[in-house]
Amino acid sequence: MGTTPTLTAAPFETASTPPRTGATSSPGRIAWRRFRRDRAGTVSAYIVLLFFAAAIAAPLIAKVYGKDPYTTYGQNQPGLLNQFGFPVAPNGGVSGDFWFGVEPQLGRDVFTLLLYGIRNSLLIATVTTLLVTALGIVVGVTAGYLGGRIDSLVGRIVDILLAFPSTLFFIAMWPVMISILVPPDENTPTWLTVVSLISVMTAFGWAPIARLLRGEVLALREREFVEAAKVTGASPARIVFRELLPNLWTPVLIQATLALPMYVTTEAALAFLGVGLSDPTPDWGVMIQRGAQVYQSDITYMLFPGLSMVVFVIAFNLLGDSVRDALDPKTRR
Repeated sequence: MGTTPTLTAAPFETASTPPRTGATSSPGRIAWRRFRRDRAGTVSAYIVLLFFAAAIAAPLIAKVYGKDPYTTYGQNQPGLLNQFGFPVAPNGGVSGDFWFGVEPQLGRDVFTLLLYGIRNSLLIATVTTLLVTALGIVVGVTAGYLGGRIDSLVGRIVDILLAFPSTLFFIAMWPVMISILVPPDENTPTWLTVVSLISVMTAFGWAPIARLLRGEVLALREREFVEAAKVTGASPARIVFRELLPNLWTPVLIQATLALPMYVTTEAALAFLGVGLSDPTPDWGVMIQRGAQVYQSDITYMLFPGLSMVVFVIAFNLLGDSVRDALDPKTRR
């Protein structure tokens, strides 16, 4: 008689057996993994961080480098500038002592000028972005949640601001405002120029994000979780902070990442037109304006601020696109 083969019972999973798939990730972790897989977004993030690190550490870098953006080295050291005020050495005077060369006419160090120019431009753009975002959140959420006459009033103000040529207004009103605030025999303080730039760009810049958040709140306030909060007796402040705002951080973050490079270029454009920061204060726009005057004889001086601004704006825009795609995968093509 043949032996009966022994059958081995296959392992089986009981109700208590943990699932083999990984635990469900939070939306934040999912967005972070999606962002890390975006090569362009990751590289752009490193470039943006490099610019901000250089801006924050500009005084330390200049101290280690051994130069500052205000000393006229070309006039103090013979052999740097020729009789026409242009660098003697080729490529704008680039050398081991002057990494990015020297400025035509005055002979200041271009490397430290660029460092402090990035520092000032990013400071103005970052503060403006924070203020615009905060004001846009307050106005947009308030108008969308309260509705009625307040919503109608805010809507009309937003329409006016979006249609108003803010740059032309600032160019026209800048001399008038300075003549009122500063006596004719005194120079305009740098802090006043910075405050004026931030104030004007904030006053005209909050409207787009306010309109966006108003529409989001109008849709959210009719959702079940908001109605449930009202039924339980939650106060309007609790509904706004606990129910509405957590659902608005995605559009807020996306708008902020797209707004900052816009304010960098706006501030530089105003400085280029002569109604923002002015020489001798280091600034991206001031350097480009100065470079436009001497580019036919020394294009190197204009190359460094122009190229660095293009790299920063492109990198930040790519970073904003990557953040948008990571937070809202439906937008990915």
